[in-house]
Amino acid sequence: MSSLEQARELLAEFPVVDGHNDLPWALREQVRYDLAARDIAVHQNAHLHTDIPRLREGGVGAQYWSVYVRSDLPDAVPATLEQIDCVRQLLARHPADLAPALTAADMEAARREGRIASLMGAEGGHSIANSLGTLRGLYALGVRYMTLTHNDNNDWADSATDEPNVGGLSAFGREVVREMNRLGMLVDLSHVAATTMRDALDTTSAPVIFSHSSSRAVCDHPRNIPDDVLERLPGNGGMAMVTFVPKFVLQAAVDWTAAADENMRAHGLHHLDTSPEAMKIHRAFEERTPRPVATVSTVADHLDHMREVAGVDHLGIGGDYDGTAFTPDGLHDVSGYPNLIAELLDRGWSRSDLAKLTWQNAVRVLGAAEDAARELQGTRGPSNATIGALDG
Repeated sequence: MSSLEQARELLAEFPVVDGHNDLPWALREQVRYDLAARDIAVHQNAHLHTDIPRLREGGVGAQYWSVYVRSDLPDAVPATLEQIDCVRQLLARHPADLAPALTAADMEAARREGRIASLMGAEGGHSIANSLGTLRGLYALGVRYMTLTHNDNNDWADSATDEPNVGGLSAFGREVVREMNRLGMLVDLSHVAATTMRDALDTTSAPVIFSHSSSRAVCDHPRNIPDDVLERLPGNGGMAMVTFVPKFVLQAAVDWTAAADENMRAHGLHHLDTSPEAMKIHRAFEERTPRPVATVSTVADHLDHMREVAGVDHLGIGGDYDGTAFTPDGLHDVSGYPNLIAELLDRGWSRSDLAKLTWQNAVRVLGAAEDAARELQGTRGPSNATIGALDG
């Protein structure tokens, strides 16, 4: 049996839990949530990285759908609610394939039913507008992780890709972490500065995740995780979910992307824009300046290093599909996960290692956050702290 056949067999039993997919934002940008115009029940290869046939082909058993909104939007909270509504509409349209999931038990139930457990993660603390009541509202609507920042700082946390402001987490930022712990909402440390990572680990009483980040030692990009932070995951019980974005995993792509982003800005476009107009600009730049190409092996190099530093019990996968303009060879879309598992088999990863990577670690971590929340709720009630009171 070939490695690819073995990979597909393993994924049939222990499917991928993917930590981050930006399909809702792509649907907002492309068709303003007209789900009939981008019917994911059929192949959408020309427009999206994600649809149900390719999720099935890729062996995906659970997906955290990102309910991301840009941090420069003036109305982040209603835009986040629209993203949540988009996910709910997707679940209502495709009940045979997508199962609503709020808990680790829901994930396991969906796996038994042969459906794809669908969870939500909010990408960026700007989505709560400095309000712990809004944080609780997102949790009540089904959001099960929040990335503390996106590409820009917010008032209480520093981003990896912005100038330092509060030096990691402010006093209110630490209270956000504590309230997330009390709720059972996972603290996601992708996108945050290393100082923020360390402050969050010092504050949290529940496991953290990195929903889509790779190794900084392998590729020196600030979006990746330093080894000293990876080393803390066993003590915390959390997990790092490796991402596939070429500009985060391939050093040569870091420099190319900086030039490509500057080209986008020169045309008056946001560097994260994936609209047809923006992609035309991207393609023209790429014709003039061929981009370095990441591969399945590139991603596996990160996982090998992260396993050495953090241990296999603390790793997962977060592809960032439909949130990136480019993907590695062999991982072009959500159908590609078996290629990564096959590569890891060829590198000597055991079946039990891979079952942890794809399914078991993510289920365990969410369950542990639920356990921590039950204990905390027995000792304290909701926090009504304000940023003005804590940060001045």
